Amino acid sequence: MSTYQTIAAPSQFHYEEKRSEFIAFIFPVTNREAALEHLDTLKMKYPDARHYCWAYLIGNPQQPLTAAFNDDGEPSGTAGKPMLHVLTQRGAGDCCAVVVRYFGGIKLGAGGLVRAYGQAVSKALDEAQWVDVVPMQRIIVIAPYEDEPHIRHFLSLYQGTIIEQNYSDTVSLTIELASSSAATFSKEVVQKTAGRAHCKKP
Repeated sequence: MSTYQTIAAPSQFHYEEKRSEFIAFIFPVTNREAALEHLDTLKMKYPDARHYCWAYLIGNPQQPLTAAFNDDGEPSGTAGKPMLHVLTQRGAGDCCAVVVRYFGGIKLGAGGLVRAYGQAVSKALDEAQWVDVVPMQRIIVIAPYEDEPHIRHFLSLYQGTIIEQNYSDTVSLTIELASSSAATFSKEVVQKTAGRAHCKKP
């Protein structure tokens, strides 16, 4: 799993099109439950709005763990889908977008809705501060006592951390490091200890 980006904090943007108001909100989330909680909160905050359209994308936007969208009464494919498309194209992983719409009395047509919802989300992303997400993986390293100092030093070169340590007849270190480095680290640990140490998944 490779590094991707998300937003550091919630962001919003108010967009108007032919007297309709589109209030776009972007939230950093890591699961569906958190995304729907934000949706429920906005429904309570804006109880008189016509539509509450949403989309979320969890994980790397190029290979998401899960993604979903909802048009909430707008014509099919004119709201949630373009919102999700913007999240994907902008590379916004671990994000939920909600657009609250107040109808202004003038119909926008399918093309107008697609543009309005997409533009609202894109503008909200423009307002956001972005951060990198480095997917992490945990590994258990089991080794003789005399190899522990070498493994700790080697782990520091990979910028990993020790989460848990147990001592019996051998040393057991539960470590966490970037997923992209996990396989290489495991292989090199075995090589550098001449096979005395071995790695396994928790």
